[in-house]
Amino acid sequence: MANVSIKFNGKEFLLSCEDGQEEHLEELLIQINQKFNNLKNELGNLGENKLLLITAVKVMDEYYETKKKVDQKKNELRDLSNKFKELKTLIYEYRDKKELEINTLNKDHLKLKNEIEINQKSYEKLIDEAADEISSFVEKANLENISK
Repeated sequence: MANVSIKFNGKEFLLSCEDGQEEHLEELLIQINQKFNNLKNELGNLGENKLLLITAVKVMDEYYETKKKVDQKKNELRDLSNKFKELKTLIYEYRDKKELEINTLNKDHLKLKNEIEINQKSYEKLIDEAADEISSFVEKANLENISK
């Protein structure tokens, strides 16, 4: 334990604190002493006990307001975090849906491509057969014309 010598309201005090906390304790006591002196200047000399009580109430009021703000920010952060998680879920759902649509479109594209190839081969075969029949008809007609 470390000891810190401080001056409060013109009086010297020796306080104990954890090792390494001396500077922090001194800063806190400077702030409290300033608040006490400000109140003393504003309100006049009401008596040390009343001024100490008012100082303590003001410090607690500041602490309470700060605590309320911190709690409010925690709630806002929690809400924001929940909205972020919801958004993240929606993004993943959207991505999965789009991947499924892409796969379906790719399958449909391949099906259509295969159908076009089959139809093209059938068309070429039909054209070849028609050309062969026309050729055969022309040859027969030529042979009939020659024989006449």
